[in-house]
Amino acid sequence: MTDNILIDLSMDFSVEVVNMCDLIKGKSALTNQILRSGTSIGANIHEANYAQSRADFISKMQIALKESYETEYWLKLFMRTNIIEEEAYKKLKNDCGKIRRILISSINTAKNNA
Repeated sequence: MTDNILIDLSMDFSVEVVNMCDLIKGKSALTNQILRSGTSIGANIHEANYAQSRADFISKMQIALKESYETEYWLKLFMRTNIIEEEAYKKLKNDCGKIRRILISSINTAKNNA
């Protein structure tokens, strides 16, 4: 792993979301939504590491946080409509939750150090 565990976790999560969506047939409108939010988490975290200022860093991390909440919504919908099995849901929700908790901690630290 690289020095930034959050980047690694979010990349791994993005890969899991892409692979999950590849297995789902006939639900392209829904899979497009979760693909966008699930991969946006990592993209915004990656972009935050090249922020122009602390405020820009915080903004990008907050966007990633919002995307994680949206992704959790789509995961829950997918599970409740039997698009994915409960076991897959639990794994992805746990991974997303881990990223969310680190994001919250990082945002709070950045705000406190401002």
